[in-house]
Amino acid sequence: MDLFRKKEITVEQPSYMKKSLKVKDLIMLGIGAIIGTGIFVVTGVASSDMAGPALTISFVLAAIVVGLSGLSFAEFASRVPVLGGPYAYIYVVFGELAAWMTGWFLLCEFLLAVSSVASGWSGYVQGFLNSLGIHLPQALTAGYNAENGTYIDLIAALVVVFVTFWVSQETKKALRLNNLMVYVKFGIIALFVVFGLFFVKPDNWQPFMPFGFSGVFDGAALVFFAFLGFDAVAMAAEEVKNPQKDVPKGIIGAIGIATLLYIVVTLILTGIVPYTELGVKDPVAFAMRFVGHGFVGSVISVGAILTLLTVTISMMYSLARLLYAISKDGLLPKFMQKIDPKHRTPKNATMVAGVIALVFAAAFPLQMLAELTNIVALAYLIMVSLGILKLRKMIGKPKPGEFKMPWVPVLPCISILSCLFLMSRLKPMTWIIFAITLVIGLLIYFLYGYRNSSLNKK
Repeated sequence: MDLFRKKEITVEQPSYMKKSLKVKDLIMLGIGAIIGTGIFVVTGVASSDMAGPALTISFVLAAIVVGLSGLSFAEFASRVPVLGGPYAYIYVVFGELAAWMTGWFLLCEFLLAVSSVASGWSGYVQGFLNSLGIHLPQALTAGYNAENGTYIDLIAALVVVFVTFWVSQETKKALRLNNLMVYVKFGIIALFVVFGLFFVKPDNWQPFMPFGFSGVFDGAALVFFAFLGFDAVAMAAEEVKNPQKDVPKGIIGAIGIATLLYIVVTLILTGIVPYTELGVKDPVAFAMRFVGHGFVGSVISVGAILTLLTVTISMMYSLARLLYAISKDGLLPKFMQKIDPKHRTPKNATMVAGVIALVFAAAFPLQMLAELTNIVALAYLIMVSLGILKLRKMIGKPKPGEFKMPWVPVLPCISILSCLFLMSRLKPMTWIIFAITLVIGLLIYFLYGYRNSSLNKK
């Protein structure tokens, strides 16, 4: 049994999907996936409970960890510019079993992200409908919970159906809505920054570090996950006109812009409102209400609700492409390889992604699984950093024109240690769920993937 058989991937591999994406599309895709609940929700809780005004430092630390991972992604994307992202990269350097587990962790991350954001959208919409006097039957308001009388989250299901249909369209068209919503995000953030600057009180930044360095590190462990989504850019490699140059630019551009926005918003937010009062679900809108601009707060709330769609679209897009990439290698059923002849998108993989996300979003309460997204993401980021070390040993340094990660092996090692440090701050229950997920992934591989692998048939 050869668990470490490797796949040779070359730039000349044939592609049946339409190459229409440029750097701007990739940056927009990355920002669409990154800037969502992180900037509109997490900033409040992280400030009040963990880091206070020093959350800005937490964001800088998290950005450094994410940036290091992004550099590893960028070199891989430049030297292995094909569909599959980290899954494909690990297949080249460590072989099939490691590649499958990396892909499995990614599938878990994207699936949970799509489902949980759809559930979050449902909560916002139900609140809006309730304010108009429209109430859904209790059974259709949330996932299965017999004690509360809920069985299906109808609105979450409808959102997933819409997003699945939209992502199945031609890629350029499907991402057009994403780009539009990203501009709406920029507008909302600009509105907050412009209004907020007039109400900043430097006294609110004192004490700057009320919870000490421990609070700053805990804050970094939390807000790190507000950056997840940059890997969506790597998933688009097979549909990019010039993947060797444009994918690295898209990854680094998305991380850089997101970091700047997070830091600016956090500084103004904690300058307007004392950090002790920021333990709310809508901190950005709350800050406007706090200074007497309720209308501006309402505009921000509506905009935040709309822009959650971009996270769902970006993650569904990535989930479908990952299923397609893994099925091409035979580790998942081959029917997911089918390309829609009209739109030239992975039709069946998109439908499968939609159906699975629909089940999770509509029927499962995901609160207990939330931190699973964190730990699986850190696990595959460690694999990618290790992969850069192996890639350099296998084929040497990048050629002229290819992106080169600086200071190898120092930076990849710092990236690995940083991810391990953040993993160490997660709860024991999260590790137990992670172990169960690991076992499920291994069972799928040994019961189906190994026998049906394209490399096995060769």
